[in-house]
Amino acid sequence: MKRFYALRNGTAVETDSAHANVVVFVAPDEHEKQEITSDLGLDPRDLESALDPDEISRVEFSADMVSLIWKRPKNATVDEELRFDVASLGLFLHRNRLVVITDEPTVPLSGKLFQGLQSPIDVLLRLLLETVHHYLGHLKVIKQITVELGNKLSASMENRYFLQMFALGESLIYYINAIDANGAALAKLRANAERLGFTSGQLESLADLTLDSQQCSRQAQIYSSVLSGLMDARGTIINNNVSLLLKNLTLITVIFLPLNLIASIGGMSEFTMMTQGVDWRVSYSALTIGMVITGWVSFVALVRFFDRRQTRRG
Repeated sequence: MKRFYALRNGTAVETDSAHANVVVFVAPDEHEKQEITSDLGLDPRDLESALDPDEISRVEFSADMVSLIWKRPKNATVDEELRFDVASLGLFLHRNRLVVITDEPTVPLSGKLFQGLQSPIDVLLRLLLETVHHYLGHLKVIKQITVELGNKLSASMENRYFLQMFALGESLIYYINAIDANGAALAKLRANAERLGFTSGQLESLADLTLDSQQCSRQAQIYSSVLSGLMDARGTIINNNVSLLLKNLTLITVIFLPLNLIASIGGMSEFTMMTQGVDWRVSYSALTIGMVITGWVSFVALVRFFDRRQTRRG
């Protein structure tokens, strides 16, 4: 799918191909790929790079074109594991025309962020800024999800929440790698900005964009470090929960061992024979009371035993 935009009165409006300043290709088919390489003069390697989610961010300069491969976050997917991935975005500035190539739908060139557009360079810078804002939005969501998973893990022994937290940590690593690669591309673009004819306002926007990208990278690194520490702590909590459960099961098992023995004897005919001179209501009441006392004494003794062991270890 392809869409054409013209810059009019500081905004991008859809138009036909003859008057377009910005051309957007979303998941181009084979016919559109041939059009990109033949009519627009893009190298097939750059085209494939723009559609490859594993491509590294980079910026290249030629006689009449600036080629920028940029990493942008994909929409989050919710299945058994909540995962945040990155995708590639190709931005090609060619003869006062910006060609955008992506495998996923991009943001529409509208809204407050895309106001005051004077040239395709402005559109390029706003698209890069929108990507940084997209990363920051995902980081906020990751932080909120981490808090929720942490609360669930504190009272759970299931691996499901722990695996979700592990998936978030893996996503953060990919985010950090993509953001840092974008920062390197921005640094190279900024070093050649004057040669490319950037105005003073565009240079200022590029400097602000570089600063925002650095802050985004720093925030992602902090979240990754915090999440890594939380995963270690939560793993310890899960082990403690399992140990506490085994301790309680051991208490129950040991307490019922003598009770089973007494109940077995009481359930046999010999007990009736031994107490044949006593009313059965009295004899079996005494048996029940004896079982309760035995269970209580066993429970108290075991609890004190475990407490002493815990005190010695502490």
